[in-house]
Amino acid sequence: MKRSALAIVLLFWCLTGATAHELRPAYLEMTEGPGETFKVLWKVPARGEFNLSLHVRLPGNCRNVSEPVSLPQDDSLLRHWQVQCPGGLAGGTISVDGLVSTYTDVLVRVERQDGTVQTSLLTPDAPAFQVTASPTTLETASTYLGLGVEHILLGIDHLLFVLALLLLIGNWRMLIATITAFTLAHSITLAFATLGLISIPQPPIEALIALSIVFVAAEVVRKQQGRSDLSSRYPWIIAFLFGLLHGFGFGGALRDIGLPQKDVPLALLTFNLGVEAGQLIFIALVLLSVLALKPLAWSTRPQVPAAYFIGSLSAFWFIERMTAF
Repeated sequence: MKRSALAIVLLFWCLTGATAHELRPAYLEMTEGPGETFKVLWKVPARGEFNLSLHVRLPGNCRNVSEPVSLPQDDSLLRHWQVQCPGGLAGGTISVDGLVSTYTDVLVRVERQDGTVQTSLLTPDAPAFQVTASPTTLETASTYLGLGVEHILLGIDHLLFVLALLLLIGNWRMLIATITAFTLAHSITLAFATLGLISIPQPPIEALIALSIVFVAAEVVRKQQGRSDLSSRYPWIIAFLFGLLHGFGFGGALRDIGLPQKDVPLALLTFNLGVEAGQLIFIALVLLSVLALKPLAWSTRPQVPAAYFIGSLSAFWFIERMTAF
């Protein structure tokens, strides 16, 4: 795929997210207890001493029965307290003040005493929702589908890995095989990590993901220099092996978001489908940009400078993530 437009698309995506850290959504959890009381957990994204100015607004019948306690984390600020809501939450509105002026979302999870769960994704365009008497399957599915799409499209390191694979692939048949292998691999480890079957610390995983991008970028350069080996002839093998690694990254993000207790399979499936949808959207945008900008091609071998750019940026991420832990 000798297309100079790939370098343009690459530069655009990298400049829009040079730190390679997706903006994780805020998280609000309300767990019902006896006497129409609710334990409230409020998690706000933060960096150091600075956190987003977001404030929960509960229905008017709710009052605090304990003062909020704050617990700073590495990338967030946790607050927890207890409220009492006579008559319950059904029919009430939960909103987040300040959300309209941000670029993040808020995942809200309300768990009732009977174990049923209602989830909703609040966005800057829709910063409030109404609690229903009983949750619907469609609500859960749409929430986690949207979270999957958002996660992959804001995960610049994952997108760079996919882009490096595109630079390595020479034909449509191999492209389909490679994307299928990557999908299968990260679906396996996403499920294992989310369900707690395999537990691996997230910081080393993030560092190894950056290193995987460096490796694929180096393979692109080797191929353009005429040095063909197993990885350039069968990129689906590389996609599968490193896809297992990327799946642990997806799983870590999903654990941070949280899963509805009684809808784990549905939430896991729709989140994974969202990841795939976002991935296919990205690939389609790249290929459409290549076709649109093909007349502007100025180099017969744009893969090499693009690969060096990808590799250099990913090497920086690897060093940054290694030094962080």
